[in-house]
Amino acid sequence: MAFEDDDKVTPNGGTVRRLRRDRGWSRRALVKAIADATERESGVRQTLTVNQIEWIEESSERVAYATVCRIAAGLDCNPVELLQVD
Repeated sequence: MAFEDDDKVTPNGGTVRRLRRDRGWSRRALVKAIADATERESGVRQTLTVNQIEWIEESSERVAYATVCRIAAGLDCNPVELLQVD
């Protein structure tokens, strides 16, 4: 399945939370990991806010696929693993 960066997808907030906690990270630590990973990949630091991470974990509202890719980069996993399966 291929997605464009702007495509709206539904993240699985529970999976994001579980993977973050498995690493022993706070939401703030995930924000830093996202910034570090995106800088390694593209040379540009891009991240989310702690509030955005909380919102994704708690509400699983639709977001741009690029947002899920940033989270996956920080968690060092495949973005598809973070998508909600309906």
